[in-house]
Amino acid sequence: MPADAANLATVIDKTTALVAGVQPGQGALPTPCPDYDVAALTDHLVGWLRMFAVRAAGLDFHDDPNSYRCGVDPAAEFAAAGAQAVTAFQGGAADRPLRMASSELPGSMVLGMMLIEYVGHGWDLAIATGQPVPYTEPEAQAALDAARGMLAPAYRGPGKTFGYEVDVSADASAVDRLVAFIGRNPDPRSFSGRS
Repeated sequence: MPADAANLATVIDKTTALVAGVQPGQGALPTPCPDYDVAALTDHLVGWLRMFAVRAAGLDFHDDPNSYRCGVDPAAEFAAAGAQAVTAFQGGAADRPLRMASSELPGSMVLGMMLIEYVGHGWDLAIATGQPVPYTEPEAQAALDAARGMLAPAYRGPGKTFGYEVDVSADASAVDRLVAFIGRNPDPRSFSGRS
């Protein structure tokens, strides 16, 4: 299995566990991602993974992932979509163009986007709900390498998808460097939303 596909498999497993670890009553908690509370972030994670999985399998997907709302078992929904995505990438989806929302992208780029998405937002979910951040150095480094290869300055700033990069120490972990690169302060003490 290609290294990035192997990283995707373990990242999906760990993010599934984070989704499963959300406790009743935590849905309205804020997250470090200012656009989402815990419930909305969970909907976002599952909705986009469903789209990534179907497109990676070479199938048509016509739903709006941003309007997706989870049912009673978000972790099961996430796990099912994740299994489909991992199977597609194990089968070579990274080596062919994939149709995303309005354009075709290299499959390797889509795989990188997924690593950024699920390590970055997995971190958001962990911090918001008081769970340990589970990602390893190789998983986070793969996501960081992908982010450095595609996150242009035009995507950063107020009203944009990503915040400005936050400075971290040279010996910071790969998870902290990824989080800082996508515009979050990786110090959990800087996030005051958790109760």
